[in-house]
Amino acid sequence: MNTVKTVRELRAAVARARNEGKRIGFVPTMGNLHSGHVALITKATQRVDFVVASIFVNPLQFGAGEDLDKYPRTLAADQEKLLQAGCHLLFAPTVEEMYPDGMAGQTRVSVPQLSEGLCGASRPGHFEGVATVVSKLFNMVQPDLAIFGQKDFQQLAVIRALVHDLNMPIQIIGEPTVRAADGLALSSRNGFLSEEQRAIAPEVYRTLTRISDAIKQGERDYPTLINEQIRQLEAAGLRVDYLEIRHALTLRPATVEDRDLVILVAAFLGTTRLIDNLHLNLDAPA
Repeated sequence: MNTVKTVRELRAAVARARNEGKRIGFVPTMGNLHSGHVALITKATQRVDFVVASIFVNPLQFGAGEDLDKYPRTLAADQEKLLQAGCHLLFAPTVEEMYPDGMAGQTRVSVPQLSEGLCGASRPGHFEGVATVVSKLFNMVQPDLAIFGQKDFQQLAVIRALVHDLNMPIQIIGEPTVRAADGLALSSRNGFLSEEQRAIAPEVYRTLTRISDAIKQGERDYPTLINEQIRQLEAAGLRVDYLEIRHALTLRPATVEDRDLVILVAAFLGTTRLIDNLHLNLDAPA
């Protein structure tokens, strides 16, 4: 696996692969890789001939008071994980390489509607930062397909929309969330949890499962169901940012007629913000 730090080197390496007739796959990350990231790389190796990963902690998607400065940077360990997973090329640019003219005047990409509410309400400007950097990376790599984890469900919806709306010839693949044995969704931010908080954290996924089970059993009073589960999360020691049932495709608030649902949650344990979701299609075979 080669590591490059400039757009020129990246494009040259991808061009060589494409000239050899290889299909290009891309997995963008912010580093501090875990088994969930490795699963994305593994999936890419099964679908294409040449896998590119990126590691870039993007300042544009962090708001005031968020954890940009303390976000873990573990490049050497990440390189080893990528190598073992079969990645062919790592793009690890600096902020100056990604934003050579600074960020103040940077052209921004905004995806309306899907970016609103949920994490978009709690983190103003976050999805604009995500959409902008992903658009830049897509233009740099020009992959045939790109793979993202479904843990960031709203982010995945935003990326699908921008690719569709901007006519990018890229197939977007969402891979199921990788979880610890107790159900906690793997996340780089889990490392911020204390031992006591880590023991509480699986309650987030258990809450999603309880809501899903209740809906499968015929519960349609969504506000009452959600309020009860918020109380349980708070009793367990979490501070709930949001817990909502949405239509899985549009992300609008679910109605009792909707069949394709997603249950989404964001909650704080101390200063660590955990997000998770559970997709529920009521028309799928049992």
